[in-house]
Amino acid sequence: MPPATVEVSDSVVQRLVRDHRPDLGDRSLARVANGWDNATFRLGDDLAVRLPRRPEAVPLILREQRYLPDIARRSPVAVPVPIHAGRPTSDFPWPWSIVRWVPGAAAADVDPADRGPAAEALADFLLSLHMPDETGIPLNPFRGVPLTDRDGAVADRLGDTERYPQAAALRAVWAQTCAAKTWDGPAIMLHGDLHPGNIILADDGSLAGVIDFGDVGAGDPAVDLAAGWLMFDAGARQRFMDAFGSAVDEDTWLRARGWALILATAMLSNSDDNPRMFALGEFGIRQILEL
Repeated sequence: MPPATVEVSDSVVQRLVRDHRPDLGDRSLARVANGWDNATFRLGDDLAVRLPRRPEAVPLILREQRYLPDIARRSPVAVPVPIHAGRPTSDFPWPWSIVRWVPGAAAADVDPADRGPAAEALADFLLSLHMPDETGIPLNPFRGVPLTDRDGAVADRLGDTERYPQAAALRAVWAQTCAAKTWDGPAIMLHGDLHPGNIILADDGSLAGVIDFGDVGAGDPAVDLAAGWLMFDAGARQRFMDAFGSAVDEDTWLRARGWALILATAMLSNSDDNPRMFALGEFGIRQILEL
């Protein structure tokens, strides 16, 4: 995980909230996540504060502030819609947000065998999200691009045959998915980082919400459909796929499997210090190879 350029303490966040939203200043505050890009603090029972950890994450916060209100109006499940766009201060140099808290457990912390009840609802969420972009959202330069744009990164990762003893089989999958027809439809609104760490489940395994929209952008919807391999075993994945009906064609599902390979290898190759993400990558590789 990249180091933080700015580490914020509970006391700094409490001051930000009291200065900007004095009506919320007496709420309890607790750090709940310290990710690659953002630190997240729970504010009372139903809100959270999100702050960039490094300058590269500032555009992600701004994208969430701009696009999540419209996404929330369409979404059948909860999303962390901003209720306050915080300004830089002498305590903190960048924009930050107060958002709705999405209760539940991250699917990454739930046994894969227990994630199946979310399959159809996750498809419904993506059907609500995957509309032709009419808001001028920029193309995502890394997600939703043609698979061949990521060929170099995949080749580099699979060159590590100690980490990837299945490299030959994965290269065969990669070649098959790259041969699929490229996306030639309109640019579609994407979540851009849809994996079990950003999918929230209720106690019964049903879908409670989706979080972390910092990579929201426009492009090929196959990148979000890769969640079928990162999230579900074969049976639940088939139900996830069936729920889209004719809305998704065979070539798009092929590209989605390729995106699952991109994302799973990224998790495995870059998460030696993060066992949670490493385990997600291992699960994704097994599903891609249908082991």
